Amino acid sequence: MKTILGLIAFALAGAALAQPLAGNAEAAKAKTSMCEGCHAVPGYRTAYPHVYQVPKLGGQQAVYLANALQAYKTGARSHPTMRAIAASLSEQDMADLAAYYSTVQN
Repeated sequence: MKTILGLIAFALAGAALAQPLAGNAEAAKAKTSMCEGCHAVPGYRTAYPHVYQVPKLGGQQAVYLANALQAYKTGARSHPTMRAIAASLSEQDMADLAAYYSTVQN
């Protein structure tokens, strides 16, 4: 039953992203502090829950970034820190951050 509910939630999340919100890159500038602690450090590696290199956000496609944040929020992507951060974001926050990071290089 849990699996079925999870699949339904994932499908609904994907359907919601089929009609993405327009992001405001300028509005996102006030929202990036939660991202910069890890993603803005060149070569940064995290040690929780396992060691891996933190990916760069700058230059990624906005749709990819918004979908990734939504997947962390729903639990479709598994990373405790990212899930906690995404849980605090509204759909508009996600769209704004995605718009911002798609236009910068870091």
